[in-house]
Amino acid sequence: MRNLSDNFQNRTIQWNKLLEYGFIQKEDSYYLERPIVDGLFQIVMEIGPATQTSKVIDLSTEEEYVLVDVPSSSGNFVGKVKEEYETEIHNVIQNCTTPNVFQEAQSQRIIRYIKEKYGDDLEFLWEKSNNAIWRNKENRKWYGALLTISEDKLGLESTRQIEIIDLRYEKEHIAEIIDNEKVFPGYHMNKKSWITLKLDGSVEDDEIYRLIDHSYLLSKKK
Repeated sequence: MRNLSDNFQNRTIQWNKLLEYGFIQKEDSYYLERPIVDGLFQIVMEIGPATQTSKVIDLSTEEEYVLVDVPSSSGNFVGKVKEEYETEIHNVIQNCTTPNVFQEAQSQRIIRYIKEKYGDDLEFLWEKSNNAIWRNKENRKWYGALLTISEDKLGLESTRQIEIIDLRYEKEHIAEIIDNEKVFPGYHMNKKSWITLKLDGSVEDDEIYRLIDHSYLLSKKK
């Protein structure tokens, strides 16, 4: 049996979506049985507030098919079982959960602001990532990025985890705005045209909103 808790890390389970996907609720847990490999095997999943597990049953023996969790197991047949198993787990995560990476109140307000003004949702480019971006729908250019990093990555002494936003800014004026206290050179971006702000209340919301709007306009330029 596989523990799926890592797969659900930083994600919020949408219980109603589990039912829509095909799970059956029994008390506080939700159960799914899904055939794979032309009906020769069956995936059994249990998702609950404290438990997220899955396993594969070999229907010819009614026993658990443990080879799916043995990294060294190989071969075309085992590979097919593994592939369909992983695909099903991936589909459940994508269809029945939402990212819940960013916890700071200011981050949440910024996410709402961008959604309400531009209609854009955060895009997570990698699974299990602490980084996400916003794109301009017109040209697919990034105009913002939300990240979780260690504070020392900004040249500060602390190693506490913080949430930051990266925004576009004009190259010719970027030196004027950076003070390395509230506004920093763009982290993980081109430092000549991006800035970074900590989302810990050190910069007022209205100022961040103004800089977001400015970054969005810059993303429209060719």
